[in-house]
Amino acid sequence: MRPFAIGLTAALAVAALVPAAAFAAPKDAKPAAAVDAKSREAGMKEAPPLVTQAGVACQVSDARLIGADKKSSTSYYEVACQEGMGYALVAKKDTAPQAFSCVETGQPGADGKDSGLKCQLPANADPKQGLKPYLTKAGASCDLQNARAIGTGNNNSFFEVACAGGTGYILQIPVPMKVEGTVANSCLLYEEGGNISCKLTDRAAQLQVVDTLAAAAKNNCAVKDKRYILTTKTDNYFEVACQDGKGYVLQQATANGALVRAIDCANAPGGAECTLTDSRAAKTEQAGLYTSLAKKAGYDCKVEQYGLFPSQDPKKEIVELKCSNTPRGGIGVFSAADNRVYDCVTGELNGFRCSYTKADVEFTRLWDDLKSYNKAGCQVSGARIIGRTDTSGFVEVACADGLPGWVLSYPLNQASPKPNELLSCLQAKGVGGGCKLPTNIKK
Repeated sequence: MRPFAIGLTAALAVAALVPAAAFAAPKDAKPAAAVDAKSREAGMKEAPPLVTQAGVACQVSDARLIGADKKSSTSYYEVACQEGMGYALVAKKDTAPQAFSCVETGQPGADGKDSGLKCQLPANADPKQGLKPYLTKAGASCDLQNARAIGTGNNNSFFEVACAGGTGYILQIPVPMKVEGTVANSCLLYEEGGNISCKLTDRAAQLQVVDTLAAAAKNNCAVKDKRYILTTKTDNYFEVACQDGKGYVLQQATANGALVRAIDCANAPGGAECTLTDSRAAKTEQAGLYTSLAKKAGYDCKVEQYGLFPSQDPKKEIVELKCSNTPRGGIGVFSAADNRVYDCVTGELNGFRCSYTKADVEFTRLWDDLKSYNKAGCQVSGARIIGRTDTSGFVEVACADGLPGWVLSYPLNQASPKPNELLSCLQAKGVGGGCKLPTNIKK
């Protein structure tokens, strides 16, 4: 699991950001006092080709001439676009026109006064609404409440948006502005007080979502403490510590903000481990539970280490077990209705590969199975899974004496099955490409 971070490109952009407050008309410009028919007529005539030259994705639905500065041969326009976001245009003679979003030009300057480029067209009355298509494209779930422009670099403009419920995002939008390539990162990814950071919501407000997620988990956790852990391409991860001493990692889908699952700190995935609770104690307790469940399933394993496999059934845990009392590990499948433990051979036949147990540990078990077919002369020196049907899985084995090996067939979905068939490599040539271990290949 790898967290998102502000990479080198963004870091360089931060250093070169032009603050949004810098987007203001020169003092000697003559902004229009109101949106009148004359300014609209001039705007609709002159602004559309300038929008095209500026490279902005905008089908002009309304426009006005803000004013002109004859001394610098610069004209200023406002345009409203069918796409939603409106812009102020700065068009200087013999220079490519520049476009600034109404969110940028709508912010007061350092002196607290409105910019001369503040948007006034009716369609641009609430500039922040123009950011909605960018949020949607970036896959961010946000009931937009507020927004501000942070600044613009050579390649990207940065905006902060605040959403209902205290969540917020930093939008990174390509220059010139277009929805393609927009990235929305949670405010929690950014350090407070940095060049790019969130100011419309504070850390406490941003973490309010944890209480909602904890309630949705329905595990009777009275929240004592909470923290943000990381974000992946699809999910946010938070840790919550409960009043009763337990702790959980809460996985939230970034697409809709819903709880995906609550993970006990004892089973927290790598990179998202708990720090607010004593996860070592939780892991020890959990290992004891798996020891007990394995014993009930008829598998003698004192669990010293374990790892969880993804499970499509939230009521079922699939766990690899490492045992302190035997070199043989296993794959435990535990639920309220059924407990079973596969050894590492039949575990792999059923789709779960052991990583704690070395492959040669199971050679003795395979040799014993060969003996049941009077093949004791083939002491197993190698093995591999070669294929499976709907009901059986097939294991190729090699013999230590270098003579041709065999293929053992086992029934699936049984914890400790006996082989139901023994095949020569010739007989098994149609199974998964046949035998391929070196001593089993005809020279």
